[in-house]
Amino acid sequence: MAFRVRLARRLPVLLLLLAVLAGQAGAGHARVLQPHTGTGKQSPTPVLSYRVVQAFPHDPNAFTQGLVFDGTQLYEGTGLYGRSSLRRVDLETGQVMQMLALPSRYFGEGITIFGDRIYQLTWRSHIGFVYDKTTFALLRTFSYPTEGWGLTHDGTRLIMSDGTSTLHFLDPETLAEVGQVEVRDQGEPIVWLNELEYVGGAVLANVWQTDRIARIDPDSGEVTAWIDLTGLLPPEDRTQPVDVLNGIAYLSEQDRLFVTGKLWPRLFEIELVPRHVRAVYLSRILR
Repeated sequence: MAFRVRLARRLPVLLLLLAVLAGQAGAGHARVLQPHTGTGKQSPTPVLSYRVVQAFPHDPNAFTQGLVFDGTQLYEGTGLYGRSSLRRVDLETGQVMQMLALPSRYFGEGITIFGDRIYQLTWRSHIGFVYDKTTFALLRTFSYPTEGWGLTHDGTRLIMSDGTSTLHFLDPETLAEVGQVEVRDQGEPIVWLNELEYVGGAVLANVWQTDRIARIDPDSGEVTAWIDLTGLLPPEDRTQPVDVLNGIAYLSEQDRLFVTGKLWPRLFEIELVPRHVRAVYLSRILR
């Protein structure tokens, strides 16, 4: 099947198609691992799959916590005590072009770019950093009462996850919290929200310890679709220890979506497709 499904422009069409095909959804529900299958007359939450467009090298020592494009420049925030950093990375080669190491007492987390500033969270230190986008010079710090996990913005507000089912909205100038929303899949809270990316009016969120990304309406907190990335990292790329899927970056100028994981040796550009399309595609390959 040759058509390409674009995330921001064609996702509503996919959701309509998946609603028609909703009978394929499984019968069980786990708060984090599975999409809600619905009760009564309510339709199951749609599930999308993927097709790999191409794979790029990725630093296998990078414990990816944040991934974002600014124009065509790729930036990455990494974690672990003593190994946390902020980086500018060459997409094609995976080479680190610019790097700032965080003090060893900090465990780096999500990043986002707003205007000429880069924002970076830390895990349990309750402190975030604001840098000059060009020089990585530290401009200021800010505090928050929760853990820091993922970070993105909607053009007006920063959007932060803390490992629970809550998304926090922050003023990018004052860094004060201006609102929050609980993320639910048909009434069930979705916990362990991790790395975030804002795409086409929705928040995409990695869910820690799973191969799924939740597509979230930031106004209501409702999960409007799931993206199932099971099997993305092939066995031949698992020759050294790797960690979970984490890292979503959208290159808006070219309508391209990229994902990776912690300590993964590859970064993938993917297309989104209805789940049944991938099943047909794989069955043809495996004949």
